[in-house]
Amino acid sequence: MTEAREILAVVAARLADAGIDTSQLDARLLLATALQRDEAVLPHETLDRWTADEAARLDGFVERRIAGEPVSRIRGWREFWSLRFMLSPDTLDPRPDSETLVAAAVAAGGQMKTPRILDLGTGSGCLLLACLAELPDASGCGVDISDNAVETARQNAHALGLAERIRFQPAAFADDLTALGSFDLVISNPPYIPRNEIAALAPEVASFDPVRALDGGGDGLASWRQVMPAIARHLASSGQAFVEIGAGQAPQVTPIAAAAGLQVTDMHADLGGIVRCLTLSHVS
Repeated sequence: MTEAREILAVVAARLADAGIDTSQLDARLLLATALQRDEAVLPHETLDRWTADEAARLDGFVERRIAGEPVSRIRGWREFWSLRFMLSPDTLDPRPDSETLVAAAVAAGGQMKTPRILDLGTGSGCLLLACLAELPDASGCGVDISDNAVETARQNAHALGLAERIRFQPAAFADDLTALGSFDLVISNPPYIPRNEIAALAPEVASFDPVRALDGGGDGLASWRQVMPAIARHLASSGQAFVEIGAGQAPQVTPIAAAAGLQVTDMHADLGGIVRCLTLSHVS
């Protein structure tokens, strides 16, 4: 028999030696994944069997983490809004900061009878599916330029039991979706990182998130010039839109919204106090 804590100590030491600050947590998550066990109880377990295959699997996971791959990519999923979302190479790894948008959209949707929600650039579907999980009378549509991202979002909808209230389809921001009707809520987390800043991002982001989901063009605003007109086209006259922005982007994004006939009615800060989400409506 082998004590799980002994294995965890060895793995954590390897990760710490590689300069990984979250070595203890990562060790627990990787061992739990290798064994398909609950990471919460694992440190207290005695393993009846510790096979060569399990040891090799864990070693592979550790080597990938040392090479910079995030734990979520190694596991194949990320917890977001207390829900599990499968990831693929074509989807952004959801960040806790994005829950700021979900909280704001859910608060608005809770004041509506049967809100219809459009997610522009849905990726894994995490924003839209988190909203639907909180709003049982809502329905939604998620669009993404990547066919593979759309398929990942569909899989997540089925896994969460939300597939009957949602549809996904491949589409670019500029595509005409008027056949779908108007939407009470529009949400979007488009690419907003200036192109020349992507290489300087954390390796877990720069090397493993799809560049298409990060690259906001030379000034980080290229996607906004497409997203804002799309929001204006598809947002109901009395609807609200919620968009995630980069740190300090509000002064640059606001006039782009105005040019599309939209006004900023509120700003929402993340837990670090950074304005992360804007509320938009049609100019009255």
